[in-house]
Amino acid sequence: MYRELRTELMNGSIPVGERLTEPKLSARFGISRTPVREALAMLCADGLLRREEYGFSPVPPSIPRIRDLYELRITLELQGIARAIDNPDVRHDRVALAAERERWLRLSAHPPQQEPGFVVLDEEFHVALLAASGNAELAGSLESVNSRIRHVRMYDFMVNSRIETSIAEHLAVVDAVLGDELELAHRLLHRHIGESLAVVLDRVTRAVTAMSFAH
Repeated sequence: MYRELRTELMNGSIPVGERLTEPKLSARFGISRTPVREALAMLCADGLLRREEYGFSPVPPSIPRIRDLYELRITLELQGIARAIDNPDVRHDRVALAAERERWLRLSAHPPQQEPGFVVLDEEFHVALLAASGNAELAGSLESVNSRIRHVRMYDFMVNSRIETSIAEHLAVVDAVLGDELELAHRLLHRHIGESLAVVLDRVTRAVTAMSFAH
């Protein structure tokens, strides 16, 4: 039920202003209210629903806010590499990055199915990369930003081959850092996040349009 509703919300199939209630959803899916309540709580945590006085309603994504938060994300992530470029005394944690590289090589060999939930693995990579630069505050700030854009970043992994593309791009960035090609890593990471933003904005725009005309 959670995944089905999540897909409907992300595709814009549920119009803005529609009220989702436990009784209505319980009847629709033929299940008790407890799993319905749990699914609604998860969708609120995802940022796809908000609680109203009577039930829940879809949260229409704000494109200006998405752009602002992505700009902050890019600033934080690139700083992790920039600080190592600017200061030779700053060295990435090579053990941590080597472990991350092995993890993504395994994912490359056996890519997961196209699934919005892949965003969690993706977030973990970006936080690990930033944390490896040695500034825990930067990594903590990125985790905060990630929690605020997760509901739209999931759109990135609804498009064919985006998971495989992301895996390959993650490995390219890690290889560049481990090879001390920091300028290259900086460019690759910037391009990687920029491409993600382009996909997200396209999908969000379609979803907002669909939500406006859904019946």
